[in-house]
Amino acid sequence: MADIGAAVIGTGFIGTVHLGALRRLGVRVTGVLGSSPGRGAERAAALGVPRAYGSLDDLLADPEVQVVHVTSPNVAHFDQVRQILAAGRHVVCEKPLAMTSAQSAAMVAEAEAAGTVAAVCYNTRFYPLNQQAQGMAAAGEFGSIRLVSGRYHQDWLAKDSDWNWRLEADQGGLLRSVGDIGTHWVDLTGFITGLRAVSVMADLVTFVPERRRPVGPVESFTAAVGATEARAITTDDAATILLRYPGGARGVMSTSQISHGRKNAMAWEIAGSAGSAAWESEVPDHLWIGHRDAPNQILQRDPGLMNATGRAAAALPGGHVEGFADTFRAMFAQIYADVARGGRGPSSTWASFADGHYEMLFCDAVLKSAASGGWEEVAHG
Repeated sequence: MADIGAAVIGTGFIGTVHLGALRRLGVRVTGVLGSSPGRGAERAAALGVPRAYGSLDDLLADPEVQVVHVTSPNVAHFDQVRQILAAGRHVVCEKPLAMTSAQSAAMVAEAEAAGTVAAVCYNTRFYPLNQQAQGMAAAGEFGSIRLVSGRYHQDWLAKDSDWNWRLEADQGGLLRSVGDIGTHWVDLTGFITGLRAVSVMADLVTFVPERRRPVGPVESFTAAVGATEARAITTDDAATILLRYPGGARGVMSTSQISHGRKNAMAWEIAGSAGSAAWESEVPDHLWIGHRDAPNQILQRDPGLMNATGRAAAALPGGHVEGFADTFRAMFAQIYADVARGGRGPSSTWASFADGHYEMLFCDAVLKSAASGGWEEVAHG
């Protein structure tokens, strides 16, 4: 993959994760684009990147760049992605895809017209045992799906002194815990089961209505220091959502960014007519498989014991835990193979812009339900 050049927009926490995964794959990173020329130059030097672009135009003028990774704040995605597509480059965009479903719909259409690879970073699909579970569901091992339940809980915004740009609606969107981490759960469970919710009933809550915003910059998952100013918060700290799926299946999920001790705790459980399964992100190498008339099982991630779908995402022998950073390596390996072939492969499982657009429509329905207090349908198209 050394003959493919990639540039990364954004130099914070998730941008460095992208950079690390690209280096592991041997992709040639041409440079980074920071929030300002000064910030970009500082971070490029710290990260050992050869170039800091002064602007997106500067980046897109570089003929060595074939793929652009967008890890900037959500508010920037729409304009940046459209410019990247118009320049004929492949794009890998962090989630959520856009600020509104109108924007994401336009992005889907423009990606289709461009004909380039356009992926959304729902990386949790690429924990190998989630790929395993998807293969099991596709093979009918759970029977017809009846109930999908779970959560995504964190604690990094539990205190009024915790701060990140995602807290502000004009930077991150009207939904925060749902938009930032809840859409990961929705995408993942939809990927595994093949089901997408058609209606929702949602309750949103902001437990910390005022926070202390630092005067200077703060990177995700790091503590703020120095002077602060009071800021009112309207985005959701937590949510509880009921789901209805096609065919009668039901679901329930919760999101939280204020649950002390839960660092990055995503969990799902799928109950079908023939069996069940469950998985937790903080113990990613174990898949619980439930039976009615036989002993339950724990499948420890081991390529020699997994189905073809799961085995394709596993890079290490059993007992050598594959975690968060490894999901990006696995996802990018698949995406860059498709870049090399000129389009999405038949067995590719990365999330498309159409998948990202569905998540925006899901968020629309959540907002409507929270306002109405009743069930709301998830729009189509």
